[in-house]
Amino acid sequence: MSLTALFVVGILWGVCSQVGAQSLTSAQVSVISDRLAEGAAYSWEFGTRAEALLELNAPSYSVMSHNPIPPPQSIALNLNTALDEVFTIAQNIVANRSISNGNITGPQPLIKDGSAGDPASIGVAVLLANWTGQGATDGLNYAGAARDQLDFLLQNVTRTSDGALSHRIDQLQLWSDFVYMVPPFLAYYGVLTQNETILSEAYTQISLYRNYLLDTTAGNLWKHIQLGQTGNDNGHWSTGNAWAAAGMIRVLATIQRSQYANSFESQQTDLTNWVREIHGGMYSLINSNGLFYNYADNSSTFYDSSSTALLASTVYRLSLLRNVHTYLPLAEQSRKALSAPAGTTISITTTATSPAQSTTSSAPPATDTSTPGMLHLTSEGWLTPVADPYAYGAQGSDSPEGQAFILEMQAAWRDWVADGAKGANSAREADPHVFLLGAIGALPWLMIIVC
Repeated sequence: MSLTALFVVGILWGVCSQVGAQSLTSAQVSVISDRLAEGAAYSWEFGTRAEALLELNAPSYSVMSHNPIPPPQSIALNLNTALDEVFTIAQNIVANRSISNGNITGPQPLIKDGSAGDPASIGVAVLLANWTGQGATDGLNYAGAARDQLDFLLQNVTRTSDGALSHRIDQLQLWSDFVYMVPPFLAYYGVLTQNETILSEAYTQISLYRNYLLDTTAGNLWKHIQLGQTGNDNGHWSTGNAWAAAGMIRVLATIQRSQYANSFESQQTDLTNWVREIHGGMYSLINSNGLFYNYADNSSTFYDSSSTALLASTVYRLSLLRNVHTYLPLAEQSRKALSAPAGTTISITTTATSPAQSTTSSAPPATDTSTPGMLHLTSEGWLTPVADPYAYGAQGSDSPEGQAFILEMQAAWRDWVADGAKGANSAREADPHVFLLGAIGALPWLMIIVC
């Protein structure tokens, strides 16, 4: 090896060591995954877990992959184990849906739920199980289950006068969460069945929800809940904004990797701009500890790691999908904060202009961290601090969705680095080591050997 090559190897070795030190280890990722598996009990948690596992362990079968959609129907031997957990989720849901739904036939959700939208989050896993022929082994009708879920949404769920599907069953009500739950299922269903109308409906639902929930008076943050007789929430819930951005990213990726990419160019542009709207509103309010408040513009609420992780994942994904790198420095700071050892003092420079952001705030105390020695992981491996997923205005002790979010963040960051850390110029001040990786992206083989 030449002296020049040895020099580059030496630099890369130092880069990889330092970047690795600021990232979750495989052991920590495994513990986070274990807690997610133990904690997931509700429809949206099953769906979010399945999506996180695809991105993390079987990325070629995730819509975030560079590979075309639909994916291969024949699964490579090295991916069987990686997909097992995802297929187990789909299998359990489909096997028990008749009991869950009272043995009815025809249009029905994949699992009984007070939400009209949340069960659809499991739909991608069910569609993938059908696409890869899992029913031939276990005898389950995945195609029928997915079709019943689709028909339930389009035929049974109430709508606004202009066509927005309700997120709730008991009342006509729109939640920002819906954008992650339903449109990605519609988009994936449309692509796999070559039904352009259903794919278009995914975009339409996002557009309608944006009309109701976008708050231009609050810097383009999204309101959490609108309409309905009870439970309206005009606040700008951070996780709701992250749910919305992440759902748009999934639909954008599904379209971009599909045979309909050319005919849906304007929709892709809209989705890109709508994600950027949310990024602009949210990242203007990030705290100096790298986290958002539970309600982004309300400093009286607690810090929330869940929304921070999910929103960061969408920044990496938007960079990969559309070469938009604007908020990479802040996403990198959030990622490093969430991956930091206990006792770390996090202080970042923000460009926020709101009074709540004009002063430096310290990271929340890490009194619960011991065994892993992590600032934002408890000794059992739960992300902290987090919103209670069943009472979003309160702080919780653990959150299955938060576990999925940090896995999605880790997968997105990994993919961004593996792709050469494009746009690293934008992230230079956030992480000069990642910037260097991008600068020498012409030597990916050398990175693999060294790292």
